[in-house]
Amino acid sequence: MANFKTLDDLNVKGKRVLVRADLNVPMKDGKITDASRIERQAPTIGELSDKGARVIVLSHFDRPKGKVVPEMSLKPIAPALAKELGKPVAFASDCVGDVAKDAVAKLKDGDIVLLENTRFHKGEEANDPDFAKQVASLGDIFVNDAFSAAHRAHATTTGLAYLLPSAAGRSMQAELEHLDKALGNPSRPVMAVVGGAKVSTKLDLLQNLIGKVDYLVIGGAMANTFFVAEGRQIGKSLAERDMVDTALAIVHKATETGCVLILPTDVVAAKEFKAHAEHRTVEIGHVHADEMILDVGPKSIEEFKNRLKVTRTVVWNGPFGAFETVPFDKATVAAAKAVAEETKAGTLISVAGGGDTVAALNHAGVSADFTYISTAGGAFLEWLEGKTLPGVEALAHSKG
Repeated sequence: MANFKTLDDLNVKGKRVLVRADLNVPMKDGKITDASRIERQAPTIGELSDKGARVIVLSHFDRPKGKVVPEMSLKPIAPALAKELGKPVAFASDCVGDVAKDAVAKLKDGDIVLLENTRFHKGEEANDPDFAKQVASLGDIFVNDAFSAAHRAHATTTGLAYLLPSAAGRSMQAELEHLDKALGNPSRPVMAVVGGAKVSTKLDLLQNLIGKVDYLVIGGAMANTFFVAEGRQIGKSLAERDMVDTALAIVHKATETGCVLILPTDVVAAKEFKAHAEHRTVEIGHVHADEMILDVGPKSIEEFKNRLKVTRTVVWNGPFGAFETVPFDKATVAAAKAVAEETKAGTLISVAGGGDTVAALNHAGVSADFTYISTAGGAFLEWLEGKTLPGVEALAHSKG
């Protein structure tokens, strides 16, 4: 894990602190539909304000591609952030230039201002040094709290760290510490659960995990590609037949590295994919030509639970079946509850992430019981793939 400073290492009283947050929240008709990102970023902003910093919040919103798009303004976010913090949050209609300078000049110790969408400027996504310098001139210290944007080498996610003394915010710090516990320096044995539809989109992830975990559990439609590689009948199930050689190579690599690859031994099959469709549980290889695999069977979940009892760390990305449609959510819910129980018992560290995964764990009602759930999406996946995240790397090479 990259070495980085945290808020504990900073003396911020009276200093102008640029905080890169991720306030890219979902909105509909000008209303925020999910404020969880604001909730995760608020502690860092609040702590800096309480310590007497002059807090300047930076964020992107949507994809305006370097142009001013009024409906992509951060202005509606300011009152939501203020409500979460219990403090006033001013707003400036640009993140550089005189408008930004004037807004920052008005700040007193403890004050907070939110600057306009950084992506209204082409220099942000281009990581343009001049744009980064303009933003950096507004602050004395840089705090990056946007792990979810850490896989992007943009001006305000990486460029600023090379120009100012920098540290990780509390959300970024928590993410990095939990990820280190999960794969960097984990308690063993480690189990990775990888589900979802396609092997092709998770190839790098599978290749990286095989060398790092003791058990690799494969679920979802992705498992079907492995069944085809083994010459088993999967009926009209979703599979990537052009990825069969890749699946075999993954099986071979697992054998070489001593990683135990766990595929379902029984599945739930149906003739049509709809809620409450007629279905049956069958052993692998006994799926009829007019059926499709939509979930993992009970024997496979029992095997999963048995492995879990001797596991000390679980990293989870992707559901076991078509969990959005009842009754094909059974395996995912059962597995999620088993992980939650072991975590609550104190015998397991459980880290999960990825959009579908978060939705599946919420559906199972166990999100609060996992050790840590990452909402970072793409950054979490790239970290699982073993890639260096520019935003994290930059913190390790901070100026001062």
